[in-house]
Amino acid sequence: MIQYEKFTLNNGLRVLVHKDKSTPMAVVNVIYDVGAKDENPDKTGFAHLFEHLMFGGTKNIKDFDTIIQKAGGENNAYTNQDVTNYYNVVPAENLETALWVESDRMHNLKLTDKLLRVQKKVVIEEFKETTINEPYGDVWHHLGELVYKTSSYRWPVIGLNFDHVAQTTMTDAENFYARFYAPNNAVLSVAGNFNRVGGAQSVKDWIEKWYADIPFSKTFTKSEYTLEEEQTERREKRVEAKVPAEVLYMAFPGVARLEKNYYALDLCTDILAGGTSSRLYQNLVKNKQIFSEIDCYQTGSIDTGLIIIEGKPLPNIGFEAAEKYIWEEINSMKTELIQPRELAKLKNRIESQNTFSDAGIMNKSMNLAFYELIGDINLINTESENYNLVTAEEIQTAAQYYFAPHRVSVLHYQPIENL
Repeated sequence: MIQYEKFTLNNGLRVLVHKDKSTPMAVVNVIYDVGAKDENPDKTGFAHLFEHLMFGGTKNIKDFDTIIQKAGGENNAYTNQDVTNYYNVVPAENLETALWVESDRMHNLKLTDKLLRVQKKVVIEEFKETTINEPYGDVWHHLGELVYKTSSYRWPVIGLNFDHVAQTTMTDAENFYARFYAPNNAVLSVAGNFNRVGGAQSVKDWIEKWYADIPFSKTFTKSEYTLEEEQTERREKRVEAKVPAEVLYMAFPGVARLEKNYYALDLCTDILAGGTSSRLYQNLVKNKQIFSEIDCYQTGSIDTGLIIIEGKPLPNIGFEAAEKYIWEEINSMKTELIQPRELAKLKNRIESQNTFSDAGIMNKSMNLAFYELIGDINLINTESENYNLVTAEEIQTAAQYYFAPHRVSVLHYQPIENL
């Protein structure tokens, strides 16, 4: 059981404090409720660009990395479709330094024309390297437009094209910062060995000291998620590209992160591709040798995400045959109840993974912040039990509905050399 204290400052900042005496370290994690889905469709890639801008310095701090490194720690960040997360790991004795750094860029970020120009160039080069020049790097561009028609999930985090990033103005940056980077759109989680710094009360006093006076955003408005209409027919696309091998992607609309069926669907993906004992690996990679590699996973998006199956058919198998073999495994899951032993093995594996994940102080801090942001912080302690409560019948019912043939979008990557 992970214990934590929770309180909210007058400016709307939600705070979570977790004591952990097993480590000499501490973590300061700030998660903002803003990601690629909050972008204007004509200005995509901006949430990721802004993550870069947040490392550009403030009125009081020229270089974040140098300060954290001098404090014996490290810091980093990530952006996805739903959130942007910043984290700092430092010796517990230097916890206040990390709190100060994150509070200062929440309020005093120094946006300049030079910084914007430099970071736009960095992000554009990243786009070219990871999307244009990397094999299959544009997969989320193709899948997004194939599966989503109205949802803000239809473009990837890196953006639809680098022209959107290139055209970003200083006004765009200032408005984005004022709207989203504010205490009333953030969750702060702090975890560590507080005995080294005078106890939890000292930590809470520091949080009050550095964050309480930051004004809330008056322009903040939460983005509205556009619900997709139910897919009623199969969709398919073939991409001819300079890739080393054929790849097959099958995407099915899933559920939002807090929906009950999330756990049944997660178990479905584990049945299909949860390690070397899974059905797709045993039957289609090892025994029948249809694929060289294959995977199945759920995106876990806050709003309606996707279930993805991706595999590389062996030469001369062909896409139609490869897909047919996958459907055989799916249909087996839909028509036959999973046996108790196989289900128990899956649940034990998930429980072990969750236990291992929660053992690390950084993961605990990140998970606390994320669960609070999505609206159910109790998941920090109940996630494993939610999986344990899923029955074989619920897995079968979920498979029958969500893995329906009319709900699939199929993407083929075909090497140009073979045409």
